Amino acid sequence: MTFAPALLVLEDGRAFRGDSYGASGETFGEAVFATGMTGYQETLTDPSYHRQVVIQTAPHIGNTGVNDEDPESTRVWVAGYVVRDPARLPSSWRSTRTLDEELARHGVVGISAVDTRALTRHIRERGAMRVGISTVERSPDALLERVLASPPMEGANLVNDVSTRESYVVPAHGKRRCTVAALDLGIKAMTPRRLAERGVQTQVLPAWSSIDDVLAVRPDGLFMSNGPGDPATADHPVAVLRAALERRLPFFGICFGSQIFGRALGFGTYKLRYGHRGINVPVQDRVTGKVEITSHNHGFAVDAPLDRPTATPFGTAAVSHVCLNDDVVEGLRLRGEDGRTTAFSVQYHPEAAAGPHDAGYLFDRFVELMKTAR
Repeated sequence: MTFAPALLVLEDGRAFRGDSYGASGETFGEAVFATGMTGYQETLTDPSYHRQVVIQTAPHIGNTGVNDEDPESTRVWVAGYVVRDPARLPSSWRSTRTLDEELARHGVVGISAVDTRALTRHIRERGAMRVGISTVERSPDALLERVLASPPMEGANLVNDVSTRESYVVPAHGKRRCTVAALDLGIKAMTPRRLAERGVQTQVLPAWSSIDDVLAVRPDGLFMSNGPGDPATADHPVAVLRAALERRLPFFGICFGSQIFGRALGFGTYKLRYGHRGINVPVQDRVTGKVEITSHNHGFAVDAPLDRPTATPFGTAAVSHVCLNDDVVEGLRLRGEDGRTTAFSVQYHPEAAAGPHDAGYLFDRFVELMKTAR
């Protein structure tokens, strides 16, 4: 079997040659690596990966093909895809097509036969950076010029690109216990399903919805989802959340939603050197002391003090979860004057369609918070 040649060039000039994988053409984005050995279909369809070129650290990708049940959205969002040894034939009874075919179908330019270990080590040492993949350019210097002309992730406001255009409802399974208004900043399909399993009806709203749009749902709580880009640019969701917190509307945020929560509380955000992306990250719940193995996809984090609570206009905020690898803030909790929790968030992904499921209890915590407030 013969493959067309492909070229990958990082913004610092390092180049890798390999084989074309997926669509032909050229693409640019931020080079990031994901450590999951499974769940590549969920990764590809996660809107949080918009404008990112994903490098899979697991060497064999595509073994289970692609099906129509596992996507987290209606399309592949990654800007490009890098793998070492793609499967030539899938070996799952659930597969309906190959991963190569799926990438080509969505116009995603990828590259295979690359030393992904060397590439990952380079990013760990130098940090996440812009990258280009091309099946039409042979000159690293020429491709590097276009990489350097592409936009960086810092300062990128991307949530409106990935948000739903129209509001829609995901009904509760069985008897409805609560109603949630969810601001879609790049929501994954599994999140409202996890809520539905607990008797929660979710009204998913576009990212540009106002506080009046939220309140029109007559919700028992507000949810803000994961999403792509720099949280420092997301002023509108921050304003909506502040208005909700003033009304003591119970709140739960995941990933980008946690960063919005941090900003609403008065904290800053910053870009991580190479981010957390994978399904094997240890996080400690500082409330219970329990350590969870969690799923992540974030390149930014909240800058909040680990050693003390912080007074805010909405109550007292504290760091509730921390990453045991590097002490990055992985969750926040807000308490009112009566000491009760009124809002909380986590930086990781408790819905974790591809696993692990250690943090599923957070959806139960949100339901209990809404029932208590009601």
